Amino acid sequence: MSTLLEIKSSVLRQVQNRQSFRRRAEMESSNSSQETYKVPSADREETGDFFDRMRSVLQKQENMQRYWRTEGVLNNSIPPPPENVGEPKAFEKLLLSKREIEMLYEEILYTLVYTAGIVSSEHIASEEELFHYLQKVFGVSKSDHDAVLHHVKESKAPVFALKVTVVQARNLLAKDPNGFSDPYCMLGIMIMQSSKETEEKKERKFSFRKKKDKIEKRSSIREVLPAKYIQVTEVKSNTLNPVWNENFHFEIDDICSDQLHLDIWDHDDDVSVAEACKKLNEVTGFKGMGRYFKQIVKSARSNGTAASAEDNADDFLGCLDISINEIPVGGLDKWFKLEPRTSSSRVQGDCHLIIKLITNQRDTVLSKKASGSVIHEMLLNQLLQYEHKQTEVESWNWKGELSKHAFTILSHHSMQTDLSSLQQAVIKWQAYSKHHQIVSMDYSFLLGLLKHIEEQWDPTMCQREQEQSLAESFTLFTEYCLLLLKKLRHNFPVLNTTVINRLEFMLRCLSQIHNMQSFRMVCPFHNELHLEIVAIIKKGTLEWYERTYASLRPEEKNTMEQLRCLARLADAVHEDIEKSQNVYNRLFVSIVKVDFFSITYRQLEKLVADEVSAAMGALKGTEPESPQINHSIGEALFELYITLSEVRKFRDYLPLKDNKSLALSGFHELFKVSIHTWLITIHEKTCERIQRAVDMDKLEYVDSLSKHSSSAVDVTICFSQIKEFWAQLAWPDSSEAFVFLTQLSDDICKAAIYYSESIRRKVDRGHQSSVGQALITEQLCIILNNIEHIRKFMGNILRDLDSKPLEIAVDLSSATDGKPQVQKALNTQLQNIDIDMQREAKNMISHLTEKMIGDIKKYIQHISLSPDSIQNDEAVSPLMKYLDDKLIILNETLVKENLHRVLDALWWLLLKFIIDAVDSNRGVSVEFYGRFYYTLEALVDFFHAEGQGLALESLRNGDYRFLEEELRLNKCSTSELIEKYYLDNIKEQRSSEQSKYGRLNVKCYYESSEQKLYVEVLHAADLIALDANGLSDPFVIIELCPHHIFPLVKCQRTQVKPKTLHPVYDELFYFSVSLEQCRRKSACILFTVMDHDWLSTNDFAGEAVLPMNMIYGLNRPHITGGVKNVQPTVLKLTRPKANVKSILKMLDGRMDKEAQEFVKKLREMEKYMEDD
Repeated sequence: MSTLLEIKSSVLRQVQNRQSFRRRAEMESSNSSQETYKVPSADREETGDFFDRMRSVLQKQENMQRYWRTEGVLNNSIPPPPENVGEPKAFEKLLLSKREIEMLYEEILYTLVYTAGIVSSEHIASEEELFHYLQKVFGVSKSDHDAVLHHVKESKAPVFALKVTVVQARNLLAKDPNGFSDPYCMLGIMIMQSSKETEEKKERKFSFRKKKDKIEKRSSIREVLPAKYIQVTEVKSNTLNPVWNENFHFEIDDICSDQLHLDIWDHDDDVSVAEACKKLNEVTGFKGMGRYFKQIVKSARSNGTAASAEDNADDFLGCLDISINEIPVGGLDKWFKLEPRTSSSRVQGDCHLIIKLITNQRDTVLSKKASGSVIHEMLLNQLLQYEHKQTEVESWNWKGELSKHAFTILSHHSMQTDLSSLQQAVIKWQAYSKHHQIVSMDYSFLLGLLKHIEEQWDPTMCQREQEQSLAESFTLFTEYCLLLLKKLRHNFPVLNTTVINRLEFMLRCLSQIHNMQSFRMVCPFHNELHLEIVAIIKKGTLEWYERTYASLRPEEKNTMEQLRCLARLADAVHEDIEKSQNVYNRLFVSIVKVDFFSITYRQLEKLVADEVSAAMGALKGTEPESPQINHSIGEALFELYITLSEVRKFRDYLPLKDNKSLALSGFHELFKVSIHTWLITIHEKTCERIQRAVDMDKLEYVDSLSKHSSSAVDVTICFSQIKEFWAQLAWPDSSEAFVFLTQLSDDICKAAIYYSESIRRKVDRGHQSSVGQALITEQLCIILNNIEHIRKFMGNILRDLDSKPLEIAVDLSSATDGKPQVQKALNTQLQNIDIDMQREAKNMISHLTEKMIGDIKKYIQHISLSPDSIQNDEAVSPLMKYLDDKLIILNETLVKENLHRVLDALWWLLLKFIIDAVDSNRGVSVEFYGRFYYTLEALVDFFHAEGQGLALESLRNGDYRFLEEELRLNKCSTSELIEKYYLDNIKEQRSSEQSKYGRLNVKCYYESSEQKLYVEVLHAADLIALDANGLSDPFVIIELCPHHIFPLVKCQRTQVKPKTLHPVYDELFYFSVSLEQCRRKSACILFTVMDHDWLSTNDFAGEAVLPMNMIYGLNRPHITGGVKNVQPTVLKLTRPKANVKSILKMLDGRMDKEAQEFVKKLREMEKYMEDD
């Protein structure tokens, strides 16, 4: 393989395998984006840098927001702060005197000594364990405990009683013909008198019904009745599922042996059972008993004999026997299956009873002074204080869990004092809510207590004393919570989810209280909750603001410190509003229907606006007309403005009705003068920073993935900060904002040009030193990359300068053409800066390519002076190797856009130098042009690099096409050029649509058997007038061209047709030519129309070319009859174009006879046209 081909293959392989080409797509996106690389530049070494301070101001709000959000995530495990509201009122309510504690201790021991009921696994059965526990709770010594216990045991025992609620029955037997029954219950306490009776009970069921003959043998009521006394329910007519809900009270003589007995009967007469039962309990002897017994007691104790017919027809529906000693401490609330009286009785169904053991006539001091509910609450308060201290969880997270000892004591006491479920729920709430105000508990637990009260609430079950106590607990808890809300920011800081969850459940507790039926009943004149919360929020917000401002107020009363104080105050207000909007408001709105954010925002916005207005007025008074503001004061004003802008943005979250007449609506007017000064300062500081960045730049890559240096990074960071400045500025007035934006954009453009010029001057100074050529080239490439990096960044940043909101504002507030004007102005700036940066890039490329001009000229001259005997690739190989070496360096050093620009510049230089070489060597050999033509094609392949380099459209530009044609033609022989001339004429003939020179009709046919070409000239039309009379004397010359293909064939001509523009000839000519001659590509028939002039030379009227491949008999099929049957061909007359004149010029420079004769003929033709 030749040397040139080896070089070309090497170049292509290196281009394709080069890392920079493979990374190109990845680097484009990374180069256009903002770098994370931190440059060790001078401005970072200086403390208090302007842009660092400005950036810190711009990021302050974001940092604050990120801070408290991050803290919330990180500090979930931190306990909440103490709920400090001073000494709560509940503290006084929980204080007991020494005597009260002694009486309470006696009461509890009395309860434990006289216990009743079956204990479960949830209770402590050991009396000693319970006594020991109580000693620890009350702090009582062993001796004191023994003394109290001895006194209790000497006291009179309480009277036990049984409370029975007959709730309902279900699925009873139908005793009446209508398929229903009229059921009622008879119940009483059955006293077990002897062991014999106990044995008999095992054999048969007891019933209140007795036979009359058996009763007459008794002598007293106790002997007559099997129960202590009997009570009955109402009769429920026509039902098998009666509902009674009736309560009964029975005294118990012996809780160990007595039993509760219940019968259910179907009532079949009109006698009132309840009244009869009442009469029954009043009888004093057999006589009164006999009168009512039949209506009341319908069964008698069976003596073991078979039942009579009357018994078999009775109305018995079932019975129950429940031993008193089987009732648990908590009582019974269950369905009992009805049992038959005897084995022959048929019963079905169940009965729902609620049974509870209670005590009366308790012989304790406290029970004689206070109600059972009051005593129970005192006991629970005492137990809570002890139990809370023993808990293993955090105090604030305690959910009120009690030990088994405490639960057992409370269970016994609530049973013995006959506390209903509602009373117990109320007492638990009262005790726990007051305890919470002393030691914090879990709010979700308190919420559960409130819901339990609402579930159990029955207005008829609550006594006046309990209503007052419940109302007091509601009031105390509400006041306590409102005091917490007054210091919301201290008690519920936005630091972690624990605190916010407590706030949520506290609000739910308040909402639950005010929505409860019990609250509306016991507190009928309460204030609306949302009004109380709104009032306390406003008061608490004002106090917070005043405390915050007082803590920030400077000791020195100068302007600078005052502005800094206001900025910090605005920061605190912004942070507080942000927390209100993000956290507090959601809770208050969803739970208590209070718009916390709107309340606090309007209040704080007004307070801070008043302070800022007063301070800015004072500042204006000190410097009334001063255009220059101290930089420090300017920065403080900027910081204050940015924070106020952020505060003002929160108005978008206000309801529409509250989004009017806000104090900060026009605050920006206070800062209008400062804005102009800030823009001037920013531009000055930008140029200073750019200069420092250029001075510190070592013109080295910032990293292995980037092809620009540190100064480019510095400049883009600087411009990004300016963009952030504009975004944060968000100037409300659209017309003023457009002025500011225009100035800011113009300043950025000037700064970018300033950077390009500064970095170029830096490298210019380097050229004057003794730096090596290779290093200079690399530095030039880096600088070129820097400029491209800035150019692309500029395009993005100018588009991102937040002009869309400005366009909208202008469109809404001004004429209809406002938006297009804004866009046009911004686009103009963008185009101008792009043009300027492109110009700077071209200047740097010129610096880069200037160093290659000498070498390129040398290699072009080498090609020019190479002898014709050497191969073309040998002549071109030095230039290709040189370009290959340079391309490797450039590709590794330049970004893609710059590489293409440099390649474009090199391509232009190469074309220029080749054209110069060709122009300076006229009349040289064909081989000379062949070498350069070969060079040109090799360069196209080299620069295109199979799609990795320049596009073919870019390479084959106007200069290339001109040069390529000239070289291509010049490397041809004379015969080839002449053939090219006729081929171009044929092409021109085909492309012409109409001709002002007229038309010629001919017939042509080749007779292969005769080897003759027949040409018949028929007529012409619309010829041009070439004589003074407006006519012509036309004739037609027929030639076979090119002449070197038909050397022996002479031209022929028609007769002259005088004075006509539409001559008719109808003349037939023939030419003896071979088939091979006619099939040559350039073979054609040239028809030249001339105007015959009798006195001078003939005039040229036009010509037409007919390629022989269109003639029948050659490439077209033969036609029978020959030329006579051929369809006429219409040829449009033309005149030679400029594109064929270039061939004439080349032939004119050649000295061979064929070229000179051909040129001579064409010159004569031109002369004819000039004379015309």
